[in-house]
Amino acid sequence: MKKIFLSLIVICLVLTGCGKRDEKEVLKGFQDKVFNTDSYYLTGEMELVNNEDVYNYNIAVSYRKDDFYKIELINAVNDHEQIILRNTEGVYIVTPSLNKSFKFQSDWPYNNSQVYLLSSLLDDISNDNNRTFENSDEGYIFTSSVNYPNNEKLVRQRVYFGKDYLPTKVEVLDADGNFEIVMKFNKIDLRTEFNDTYFDLNSILDTNNIISNDENKSENKTDETTDNSTNNTNGNSETSPTETQEPSNNDENNNKTEETATIDDIIYPMYLPVNTYLTSTERVNTEDGERLILTFTGDSSFVLMEQVAKYSITPEIIPTYGDVELIGSSLAVINDNSANWFDNGIEYYIVSDVMETDELLEVVRSISVLPVSK
Repeated sequence: MKKIFLSLIVICLVLTGCGKRDEKEVLKGFQDKVFNTDSYYLTGEMELVNNEDVYNYNIAVSYRKDDFYKIELINAVNDHEQIILRNTEGVYIVTPSLNKSFKFQSDWPYNNSQVYLLSSLLDDISNDNNRTFENSDEGYIFTSSVNYPNNEKLVRQRVYFGKDYLPTKVEVLDADGNFEIVMKFNKIDLRTEFNDTYFDLNSILDTNNIISNDENKSENKTDETTDNSTNNTNGNSETSPTETQEPSNNDENNNKTEETATIDDIIYPMYLPVNTYLTSTERVNTEDGERLILTFTGDSSFVLMEQVAKYSITPEIIPTYGDVELIGSSLAVINDNSANWFDNGIEYYIVSDVMETDELLEVVRSISVLPVSK
């Protein structure tokens, strides 16, 4: 009789899958984690495939309730750092090495999927009635659809969870099952506290004296610069998010404004729409350095401008409109007919009156060769 009883127990364990959890239990566990935290800090590594190139980023995410976000992305190859900041004043793309920032009003991060934000992963899984679920040796896996309006080839994602119901990895796939984005989480702290100024722009840049693009540039040359040097942000996971940083008066940064920079190599798009051709290339010398203007005409005409991006002694905030898009090696501001971004010391601007946004972004993403400046 005892043997029969033990056999029945073994059979029950096999049938129910000892230690396994069902879909609703795991989803609720993750939901409770997200809903019950007022703030969190996480770090990880992201791999992004762009055409035939692969870009690797070290990422640190800080979140506080009431829509405060600070996303720090560092290119693992060239250490190019950019920050997405959202606070009550708007959304910013900050490039600390240039002491410059784009500022705009945007629905980011709620207008498309974000592999490094817990709330975005929860929304993608919860909103997909056709999602699938499976248990694994390490935890649990959800497969769901995604929302990338500017990159339609991204169609679904697999989100891997540990036994604690927190994500460990995200894989974003195309229709053929190829990996396009892979995010690996190294650390998730749901009890992080941030100081009152952590999500202010001046926690990244010294904004005591702000100029905009339409102010007289000559003022930037004559201003005293002792108290207006750049402030390096805590852009890696080794730095505590609660630390307050002081502006750095670095002579090397100050001297950057005295350089007259030129572009050695013209950077051409690797992709061009059908019946569209380069028809002119113009070099223009400005007081800030050299500017290249490339004009493409045909069925999908557009203009591409490349200009040396100089360090600004006085922090520069550039008002604009549009959305944030990670285009490969850099963050860009994208709107209906143009894109603007900094990459490896070059500022790029592309505009077209006839191309749709997705086609414009194909051109933008194909500009992936690292330029050389001097």
